[in-house]
Amino acid sequence: MKNYFHEKSYEVFLAFSLVEGLSSLEKNHPDILFLDNNLPDGQGWKNVDEIVEKYPHIRIYLISAYLHKSDFVTSSPNITVWEKPISLNTLDAAFP
Repeated sequence: MKNYFHEKSYEVFLAFSLVEGLSSLEKNHPDILFLDNNLPDGQGWKNVDEIVEKYPHIRIYLISAYLHKSDFVTSSPNITVWEKPISLNTLDAAFP
């Protein structure tokens, strides 16, 4: 995904743990967040409410190979749930 977004001229920040990701949010204030659920130090999806409260403008894409769309219920129009694997067609449809 990093290469995909670099080729589309997006600035990309990577984090490999929940703590790193939350710190990166504070520092970089991105417009879009791809949040995996199974991270080495916790479950990303459990932090969605906190993230939305702190950054109400952010578009969040929740990603998991273990949880399904029906496992996460939200009324926020800025949250999308994607199940792995994610295809290039899915990315192209969301980011033309």
